[in-house]
Amino acid sequence: MGNDFVIELTNQAVRVTLMLAAPMLLGALVIGILVSLFQAVTQINEQTLSFIPKIIVIIGCLVIFSPWMMETMTGFTRDLIINIPSVVAGK
Repeated sequence: MGNDFVIELTNQAVRVTLMLAAPMLLGALVIGILVSLFQAVTQINEQTLSFIPKIIVIIGCLVIFSPWMMETMTGFTRDLIINIPSVVAGK
């Protein structure tokens, strides 16, 4: 197991992690900006106002994107398990 293999495996793991987190993070970002604009327009200075919409959007993203997320995770895990013999053989 060389350095190139470890670097490539780490690169793939980080890429999959970012892909899985992106829909929830982007949804929370958009809602946070919209709530901030609403607060600026109405001059409401309540710090906790953005939590409930963000939680709802994150749960909605989990419901909508969960099939794709599970497919991505199982594909990555399957590739890891399939490559175990090549790692053990020292390829």
